[in-house]
Parts: sequence; structure tokens; C-alpha cells
Amino acid sequence: MPSLLMLIGLPGSGKSTLARHLAAQGKGWVLVSTDAIRAQLFGDEAIQGPWLAVQREVERSLRLAAQQAEAGIVEGAIYDATNAVRKHRRAAIALIRQCGFTTITGLWLDVPLEVCLQRNQARDRQVPPEVILRMHCRLMGAPPSLMEGLDRLERFEGFDRFA
Repeated sequence: MPSLLMLIGLPGSGKSTLARHLAAQGKGWVLVSTDAIRAQLFGDEAIQGPWLAVQREVERSLRLAAQQAEAGIVEGAIYDATNAVRKHRRAAIALIRQCGFTTITGLWLDVPLEVCLQRNQARDRQVPPEVILRMHCRLMGAPPSLMEGLDRLERFEGFDRFA
């Protein structure tokens, strides 16, 4: 039964660091990262590019990961994206199921906005603060829930072990 970990959180919350840590555990997890896909497609993860191109590569990567998990080659996959908007989370969950994953666990890194903004400032590639503020409003206005189609949801408040 292919399993997927869906990371949810603001830029600077520690999603990518946690994803890399988890990917190195056990039999291994396939990491599907929208930032890495943007870097692959457009030469730089900061270039947003057309979402349709990114989405096609996300889908291709998820299908391959589900096949590998079904065959026992890997434990599952990790989907590393902000997933801050409920409508987008629901669409991602539907796509993940279509790709063959039977169990989806949401990992919500609920890190204080101020911490995310500070971490963002320390990065080479910064997300504009107004974008993070907008994402924060959307995420807090419609926080992740099992009703979106997740099988499990784990919330980490003040998460900083891997960031």
C-alpha cells in the first residue's frame, strides 16, 4: 500500500529540511519537491514558471514513486510544497490518490509566522514577505483537516528540530 507524506507549512517552516531528513530514513522515501522540479525545468527553483509544466512533472514523479512503493523498492513518497491553500491541497490530494497512493499523512509544520519570516531573511533565495503573509492568512483561515481527504494529520507546533 503506497504511502505519502504531504508537507504543509509556510516558507521557512522547515519543510524541505524535514523532507530531506525523512527521505534518508529506512528503505528511503522518494522526495517530490516543487522547488526541485522548478530548478530542473527552469534552471532555478526561484523561477515560478508555468504551473502546468510543474504539475505535469509532479504527477509523473508521483506515479513513478507510487509504482516503486507498490513494488517494495521504497517506503513511500514525500510531497514537499507549501500546500497552504485548502483548494490546492484538495487538488493535490486528489492527484496523489489518482497516482496510486492509498495512505496520505499530512505533516503540518505550524511554525510561528515571525520565525518563518526570520528564517526566510537568512536564506539566499528569499520569498517576498508579503507572499508569506498572504500564505499565512490563507493557511490560518482554512487550516488542514482530515475532511480534505487526508488519512492522518500530524501538527507540529514550533517545529525546529530539523530547521
